[in-house]
Amino acid sequence: MTDHNVYVVDDDQAVRDSLRWLIESVGLKVKTFSNGQELLENFNEAEISCLVLDVRMPGISGLDLQQRLKNMNAKIPVIIVTGHADVPMAIQAMKAGAFDFIEKPYSDQLLLERIQCAIEQDDCFKKQQAVNNEINERIDSLTPREKEVMGLVVGGHSNKSIAKELGVSIKTVEVHRGNLMSKMKAQSLSELVRLVMSSTHTTNKE
Repeated sequence: MTDHNVYVVDDDQAVRDSLRWLIESVGLKVKTFSNGQELLENFNEAEISCLVLDVRMPGISGLDLQQRLKNMNAKIPVIIVTGHADVPMAIQAMKAGAFDFIEKPYSDQLLLERIQCAIEQDDCFKKQQAVNNEINERIDSLTPREKEVMGLVVGGHSNKSIAKELGVSIKTVEVHRGNLMSKMKAQSLSELVRLVMSSTHTTNKE
């Protein structure tokens, strides 16, 4: 649990203190912020597992903060905390990608359960992101010609048709193909296809 950090943004000091105590009681790390600007100035996506965000705050509102984080392409589970009168705004936040919203007054157990679920989602996302980054690094290690051959291989072309397409010998294609399979750490064509399809790079996918 010690690697998980929950960020809390609320303009009420008593609420921040209460949430800090509650969340730390289950072994999670907590950082609290009195407003959206303070969070943005100390923002570090890599260390955030979940953001608990009040809707109504002076300056940057909760919805505005959520939108700014979205514009920054931040992939953080956001839990919106709202009063009864703010439910329409919370629904708006959900449509904008919030993980959940909780109405005040709420039970401590409910909030903790939703935070744990958000953290689990964040864990899954970051693990997949790490896998994607590794695949992209493998692709980056390929030469331009190896990438070209890989795109054609994944597109279903035979060595003979690739050789004709590129104007090289079949033997040359086989060498490039062997090199790219090794660099991509792919044991089979199906595994190579899976790796390329799951990457975020554009590599002549056909």
